[in-house]
Amino acid sequence: MEFDKKILSFLKPDLVGKILNESSIKEFPKGTEILREQQHVKVLPIVINGLVKVYSRFDEKELLLYYIEPAQSCVMTFYAALKNTPSKVFAITEEDSKVLLIPVQLLPNWLKEYPDFNELFYNQFNLRYSELLDTIGHLLLDRMDKRLYDHLKKKLELTSSNSIIMSHNQIANELGTAREVITRVLKKLETDGKVIQNAGEIRIIGEW
Repeated sequence: MEFDKKILSFLKPDLVGKILNESSIKEFPKGTEILREQQHVKVLPIVINGLVKVYSRFDEKELLLYYIEPAQSCVMTFYAALKNTPSKVFAITEEDSKVLLIPVQLLPNWLKEYPDFNELFYNQFNLRYSELLDTIGHLLLDRMDKRLYDHLKKKLELTSSNSIIMSHNQIANELGTAREVITRVLKKLETDGKVIQNAGEIRIIGEW
């Protein structure tokens, strides 16, 4: 399958060659669960194109942790792979996605032999930690209407779409709240002229 080597441009060419020789590239339709919770990790994903969302469960509720964009990987999967522990998260494609799958048994030697390979994961840890701080700030300071508006706006930016087609229950899962809360807050955003809803489709029409 065709692969744009620019995705791995931060790595030395000989390591890129090894990765392409030893790894596989797969295409996953939108809505595919590519990693299950409590599953032992066999491959490390690097998204080539598309978008993958990573969730965790707390008290039977699902909570969106972060998105994996092109040229990014999953730090939680990376940790579980190196420690040979069951995954604490699950991942689902947000849209049709092409993913590079690296066999995890190759990681220890490559990380020692190619120090620049570590940069991918250092950068991912830094990125996710920064996002965590932002999330904590939103939880402490923002009302639910602002959180929901920002979440919808980010989703539109990541998917390069004009509208979002999701159920209120799906949005509630991503924000770790109840469907009734999302329904009520969306109605408020609609009344305030921030969004418009039509047959399951949500559009942002006003600035915050």
